[in-house]
Amino acid sequence: MAEMEQAWKKAIQAALKSPSSSTTINLDSSIKSNGFLPSPDVLSLLPKTLESLSLANCRLSSLRNFPSLPSLRYLNLSDNRISNGLDALVIAELKGLKILDLANNRIATVEEVAVLKGLEGIESLDLYECPVTRVSGYREKVFGAVLSLKFLDNVDKEGNERPESDEDEEEEEDEEDDLQGEEEEGEEEADDDEEGEEADGELVDGEEDDEDGDENEEEDEDGEIDNGVTNEDEVNSNGVPHKRKREA
Repeated sequence: MAEMEQAWKKAIQAALKSPSSSTTINLDSSIKSNGFLPSPDVLSLLPKTLESLSLANCRLSSLRNFPSLPSLRYLNLSDNRISNGLDALVIAELKGLKILDLANNRIATVEEVAVLKGLEGIESLDLYECPVTRVSGYREKVFGAVLSLKFLDNVDKEGNERPESDEDEEEEEDEEDDLQGEEEEGEEEADDDEEGEEADGELVDGEEDDEDGDENEEEDEDGEIDNGVTNEDEVNSNGVPHKRKREA
């Protein structure tokens, strides 16, 4: 138990290092719990200013000890093992909560969902892939039990899809920023490669110029030698006839 408490504490402390941790904390998959949230002492590390909290895929089966977070607007508890005990969110007095994601949990009855009517501000509830979605008349019953709901499984009573929330837009903006950063890094690397190629090209040109110069010098030297030989031949050829005439 102590080890699990320590694991939760380390995960929360690591998340608090994020620049946005005063309003947004994501602990998705960072803890494989024994089914329970840590003690109130550990949960007290979460900022009271928190607006978005994600605890997806943490193997939670109980929400007991859920902290009081008065500014919380978005709560993601998807991909856990929760089957009951949703009243813990009401006890925590999450009066600002508007969006609750409980997709892929083990909630099987409309009665269990109905306790969420105590969260008077809740507007969007996601129960996708929970057993309760197979109950006859599920949508009508849930809308009838939680009157503040505007969207269930991202669709309103008339079948219209829920528009993107602020949280969704922020996530998209973060993804776009990350993509843009990767593209800029790629462009910088490409520019560096081009500069390197240009530098190599200049060096090769210089080497070629030097080689051309050496070849020209060699040609000049050969020309001088050839010219010298030719002049000497001319002198000798001029002398020889005279000698032959004198012999005759």
